[in-house]
Amino acid sequence: MINFKNPTPLSLTIIAAAAVSLLSFILFIFYSDNYTSSLLVSSTVFVISFTIFYIILRHFIYRKIKVIYKTIFDFKNTKNTVIKDKLDLSKDILSNTEKDVKNWIEAKSEEISKLKEQEKFRREFLANVSHELRTPIFNIQGYLETLFEGGMNDEAISKDYLSKALKNVERLDAIISDLEKISHLESGSTTLEFENFEIKKLVNDVIEIMSYRAKKKNIKLGYKKSCSFSAIVNADEEKIKEVLINLISNAIRYGKEGGVVLIGCYDLDKKILVEVSDNGIGIPKEHLPYIFNRFYRVDKNRSRKDGGTGLGLSIVKHIIEAHNQKINVRSTPRVGSTFGFTLDKAK
Repeated sequence: MINFKNPTPLSLTIIAAAAVSLLSFILFIFYSDNYTSSLLVSSTVFVISFTIFYIILRHFIYRKIKVIYKTIFDFKNTKNTVIKDKLDLSKDILSNTEKDVKNWIEAKSEEISKLKEQEKFRREFLANVSHELRTPIFNIQGYLETLFEGGMNDEAISKDYLSKALKNVERLDAIISDLEKISHLESGSTTLEFENFEIKKLVNDVIEIMSYRAKKKNIKLGYKKSCSFSAIVNADEEKIKEVLINLISNAIRYGKEGGVVLIGCYDLDKKILVEVSDNGIGIPKEHLPYIFNRFYRVDKNRSRKDGGTGLGLSIVKHIIEAHNQKINVRSTPRVGSTFGFTLDKAK
């Protein structure tokens, strides 16, 4: 059945050959009055016309379509054999080609948009790195200049300024170290070493590590009632330890004096949900979508004063996603925050 609305090259060839055949039949029967001979001649003309038109049309379409597809597939690094598969004259090639070109244009437009976003992200990232590094470098420079200008003669000043310069050097080292971690995680060069371990035992180890820092702010570290059971998970223990240290460290940093930081564990069938909660200053709703971005700070002045690099939560997110798991946060200002992430149970 010929579709006259969207004719295929094959149907156009049949129509053209049939028209020539009909014309030859009318002319021959007009001059010879021999119906049988006219029918034979017109049939022969139809076959010859169909063959000629088919070859011409195929050659014309193939040449034009090939140019279009070659342009597309050159960008896709695809072999030209794909073009031959698409050249089926029994189908609506022109419409299909139009669709393919539109799809290709849309894909390229999307790719260009992503490249623009990446370029914007790169500029912002470089600006952030430059700013974060400039601050401790400027501080170190100021302390050293003061010492060289005579501050070294005063023992109290020299000790104080050297101590402050050392803290800024440590801050520089921390920023570079965290940037290196993120770079390895993003490039996929960090290999995760999965093993089975008890999550509560790991949390105990981290609580012990963070206890001195918590004691300085009179913050109590403990468990929620949900952590009464023993759970064995399958993950990279060292990386999850780093996640817990970052989350608990943040909970202490932004927790209130005399507050609490509690760790919860929840059985989710094939997964274990681990949560770190505090009753500190909380995070305004408008900041929540961005807190896992590199160098993003809700309170910039306080973060730098407390020694944060602004990369901790970004590292946490990358580690959890490298485990093919999810991390989430819920928070209410002046009430507190809860960060939670999932891990697979050991099989």
